[in-house]
Amino acid sequence: MTHLGDAERLRLLTPPTGKVRAVLDTDTYNEIDDQFAIVQMLMSPDRIGLEAIYAAPFHNARSKDAGHGMELSHDEILRLLERMDRSPEGFVFRGATRFMGPEKRAVTSDAVTDMVKRARAATPEDPLYIVAIGAITNVASALLEAPEIIDRCVVVWLGGHAFDWPHVREFNLKQDVGAAQVVLDSGVPLVLLPCMGVVSHLLSTVPEIEAHVEPHGEIGRFLAQRYKEYSDDHIGWSKEIWDMAPVAWLIDPKMCPSDLVATPVLTEIPTWSVDRSRHLMRYVHHVDRDAILKDFFRKIAAHAA
Repeated sequence: MTHLGDAERLRLLTPPTGKVRAVLDTDTYNEIDDQFAIVQMLMSPDRIGLEAIYAAPFHNARSKDAGHGMELSHDEILRLLERMDRSPEGFVFRGATRFMGPEKRAVTSDAVTDMVKRARAATPEDPLYIVAIGAITNVASALLEAPEIIDRCVVVWLGGHAFDWPHVREFNLKQDVGAAQVVLDSGVPLVLLPCMGVVSHLLSTVPEIEAHVEPHGEIGRFLAQRYKEYSDDHIGWSKEIWDMAPVAWLIDPKMCPSDLVATPVLTEIPTWSVDRSRHLMRYVHHVDRDAILKDFFRKIAAHAA
């Protein structure tokens, strides 16, 4: 990969203060949180210039295989944009139909082609923020196809668990360990938001969603439907809206406090391994749950009005 000096990396890892160029890589149909993240980005044009959305692969009980998961995600993105009155033309792209795996070879797709094009058009002074909220196959493929873009982009990824968590078998990471290793080892400026132990605090409940999301237009009703149908038992039930956290970091980094740390080594098991001589990344160690949801609730109310 292209060498990136310490001073350049630190500058790119400085939390942004103005409006940024961004793309979103999302396994939207995997559960219910990606939908909230997409709407949150679209409702924050003062801070985020969202240029493209990429459908990422996933494989769980909702999909037959990774490629099917990507197609389901693509279709869900279209449903969201229709309710936001936003055209998908030149804006939504299909991603990988399989995971990269241990071979660590780029998986070509329309999403990767577009991501590389937009990153090449960026500069170290005005980088492209790649917000990744699924398996990181598309992003790793772009870095392998065009390693020269690492000094023109910043990857903001929801992946893995906190460094002190007993294991790192988190959904986004464990689906494509090879791709995660490519990104972590590439030297690309990385903002990592761990799931359990950090973003797991970003919870909401059915009464809160019914009060502050469902009344606000067609998109509010759609998000509330997705949230409530995720569980048949709502008594004493709360649900993480994981994928809002990386977007919140772009909107206001104070909502997701972070530190600079040495990028960990990801083993095949997978586990985090420490090598303090490695390049720096930004590690989010807390999320302000109340501030993030209040920002979202205010924006969706304003959008409906």
